[in-house]
Amino acid sequence: MEENKISIGLDIGTTKIVAMIGKRNEYGKVKILGVGKSKSLGVHRGVVNNITQTIQSIQQAVNEAELSADCKIESVTVGIAGQHIRSLQHSDYITRTNSELVIDEEDIDRLINQVHKLVMLPGEEIIHVLPQEFKVDGQAEIKEPVGMYGGRLEANFHVVVGQVSSIRNIGRCVKSAGLDLEGITLEPLASANAVLSFEEKEAGVALIDIGGGTTDLAVFKDGIIRHTAVIPFGGNVITDDIKEGCSIIEKQAELLKIKFGSAWPGDNKENEIVSIPGLRGRDPKEITLKNLSKIIHARTVEIIEQVYLEIKNYGHEEQKKKLIAGIVLTGGGSQLKHIKQLVEYTTGMDTRVGYPNEHLAGDTDKDVAIPLFATAVGLVLDGLKRFDKDINEKEKVSEIKSEDVEENALEQESEIKSERPSFLDSFKDKLTEFLDNAE
Repeated sequence: MEENKISIGLDIGTTKIVAMIGKRNEYGKVKILGVGKSKSLGVHRGVVNNITQTIQSIQQAVNEAELSADCKIESVTVGIAGQHIRSLQHSDYITRTNSELVIDEEDIDRLINQVHKLVMLPGEEIIHVLPQEFKVDGQAEIKEPVGMYGGRLEANFHVVVGQVSSIRNIGRCVKSAGLDLEGITLEPLASANAVLSFEEKEAGVALIDIGGGTTDLAVFKDGIIRHTAVIPFGGNVITDDIKEGCSIIEKQAELLKIKFGSAWPGDNKENEIVSIPGLRGRDPKEITLKNLSKIIHARTVEIIEQVYLEIKNYGHEEQKKKLIAGIVLTGGGSQLKHIKQLVEYTTGMDTRVGYPNEHLAGDTDKDVAIPLFATAVGLVLDGLKRFDKDINEKEKVSEIKSEDVEENALEQESEIKSERPSFLDSFKDKLTEFLDNAE
């Protein structure tokens, strides 16, 4: 395997844009080579609403990452979130022509491609099709059907859907910033890869990524993704409430939240007061920390309740679907003081704050392995995984070629291989083609 393959994750968030460069070390862990971060100006609630500003922010983050890693960035794996994302459950089946042969990857791809033909609402596009359990000839709860005999192969799928125009806008920004689009990944899935351990996914866990503009949720049980959702609130609405409630400007509200904010009002004494300089010759304002935490508490509870509703929609209250590992919080919002206690109190589920160090090398800089960068680390992991998959495909093809097989069988095999790019790749190609034509 090629040692020095680097992967670049680009997290286009509402408050910040992060470009992160990483590669695998000799132990298979990921070493972060460089990070670039810029203020995100053209994104609102995870959706691009100003192309020019977003392009500038992407370029700024990429340049900073290139400088710190001392290498050139050409292609990136981009995260997608935003309030237009929704997910649904769907089951589908295929009947195999020859049940004498065992089920192989081609059959599964055929089934997945069939799900991609689902008719969505106008303007929507399927982003991910994630198989949950398979059934072979009516035998249920099969996790890996490859190698089994059977005539009818069916599966339950978790299908993630997004708005075509929003996805194209992100593609447009990346391309205009002079980069190639290597892949698109749903942000809650990327964060989950970076933060959750295999045991947690097995036991059942809900990952809540509290970002600036959106709160992303991913629910796992038995090692399989069961539910995803994007809730259109995040840290920004808390800042807005502080701004309105205390009649101060946004910059001051953000600083107040980070420095003195707490999600638990009982924590502050009545007489704790912060003085904020007034605007241009006006008197300073005095704000009690008790009031500040009341404002934060009210909005945070609202966000948590929305997320908890989604967890209930998944079916957490049924015995079989219970999430034993509880909740993992990540993202910038998880740094809010006492939020862990508030989540435990509101949902009654065990909670921890998740750091993206699950797959990182031991000597990783402490400034990188913070909840703020969970999505970016996940996107780097995703790019590396995609690269490994390509290598495996190539090895398989070369194995087939090296065996002394009849000419036409070989031709058929390579035809099959070339026929079935994964959907996201073909979607990425379609997107690139669309953008090329648009220019």
